[in-house]
Amino acid sequence: MQNGTRLAAVDLGSNSFRLEIGRIDHGQFHRTEYLKETVRQGNGLDDERNLTRDAMERGWDCLARFGERLASFKSGEVRAVATQTLREARNRDDFLVQASAVLGFPIDVISGREEARLIYQGVAHSLPQGNERRLVIDIGGRSTELILGQGFDPKLMESYRVGSIAWSTRYFPDNKFTPHAFQMAEIAAKAVLDEALNAYRRDAWDVAYGSAGTVGAVGDVLAAAGWPTGSVNREGLDWLLGKLISAQSADRLRLAGMKDDRRAVIGGGLSVLRAVFDLLQIDQMQLATGGLRHGLLFDLMGRTEDQTDVRAKSVQRLVAKFGADSVHGLRVGKVANDLFSQLQASTLTPENLADERPNRKLNWAAQLHEIGSHISHSDYHKHGAYILDNADAMGFALSELHKLSLLVLGHRGKLRKLEVDFEDDLFVQQLLALRLAVILCHARRDPDLNGLELTREVENGKRFALDCRAGWAQAYPQSAHLLREEVLAWQKTPWALTFTGC
Repeated sequence: MQNGTRLAAVDLGSNSFRLEIGRIDHGQFHRTEYLKETVRQGNGLDDERNLTRDAMERGWDCLARFGERLASFKSGEVRAVATQTLREARNRDDFLVQASAVLGFPIDVISGREEARLIYQGVAHSLPQGNERRLVIDIGGRSTELILGQGFDPKLMESYRVGSIAWSTRYFPDNKFTPHAFQMAEIAAKAVLDEALNAYRRDAWDVAYGSAGTVGAVGDVLAAAGWPTGSVNREGLDWLLGKLISAQSADRLRLAGMKDDRRAVIGGGLSVLRAVFDLLQIDQMQLATGGLRHGLLFDLMGRTEDQTDVRAKSVQRLVAKFGADSVHGLRVGKVANDLFSQLQASTLTPENLADERPNRKLNWAAQLHEIGSHISHSDYHKHGAYILDNADAMGFALSELHKLSLLVLGHRGKLRKLEVDFEDDLFVQQLLALRLAVILCHARRDPDLNGLELTREVENGKRFALDCRAGWAQAYPQSAHLLREEVLAWQKTPWALTFTGC
């Protein structure tokens, strides 16, 4: 990215929403502004795992303020993600539609492992480079991420459904601090985190780092009380536990370094942190300045080219893992992009293309369209879609993977049974290009595209026309037959396709 390019990251956490703004200077990101609001959306889930109206409105109000600050930013300069609360919320789409509108940018709900990867990237870029093996821990409002890594490379990532808000609500519901409540909270946290014992054993890492709210809040209190700055140790956690029990309640808690918005969730956060220390045999944890939003910014900087876009590497790994024919996938992708480009010039504006080049995602769908064959050749497009909807693919938001799964599902078969939004112009064009490419490459060799032209009729925006040179249909009768079948398939949708000029 050019010097001076502005970037912004928005982190919709379970406890706080954060906005980080800065500029690129010789390949490095320099912060110019940071906003944080305690929204505490994580305690707004009802018994049916739906966000309450009040929790949604708190989020919308905050994002509207962020949106005003981001009003002059372009689409490729901002990345917004949501984490565990919206992963859990059954009515998250109701929240996200308005949330994206008031923010002015799409909001991606990311998987737990993707959150862990981004946290590690943020932490790793904030530390001096070396060969130390790192354990990175992030205790959020409703989830805790554990990552093992070295340098910029995360080796093992996992997310566990235990956090400061969830544990405070469950074990300290009346804000009362008792020895029994802390004992129960720590036992329950260890029960959730117990499976991490083998993977994150003490001999697998050299230095432990803590990121984000809970660890930072504990570190601030300990530093204010005279403990070493920049770290947390077992003795400090025991001392803090004693202070909380002595106070008897969050309302009566008065500690130097403790921010007002942290008191209500410090009981749950401390319980989880103590459980992590005990389970993973941590004596001392270093405080890391980087975190999720910093990982978002570095990831955003890398999305300009496939070589540095971690999503491209995830696609390659999926292709290899499921034994898909990579040569054929690239062939289909090239043909699909040739066809899509013919539509692109006349139907897409520069604003549509400013953020994510749609041909890149079309390429990925082409490379992945046969991964379901590893399970069964019968209905392999359905198996491939299922894999993508349930995969942990680094770099991808859940919504991105779902869009790819819909392209894979729809690359063959009946369109009328495809549960997609046929009013989404861009998706329909990608789907058409992919389906035509699969047909033209049916013999698994490079097709003859000379004289083939795909256009969208100007007078009727929902009609496509595929024309070919004289004699093409006679030279390739099977392809022509399949294309005529494709014309019939589109008749079951709001769109139409004609195949003429042959």
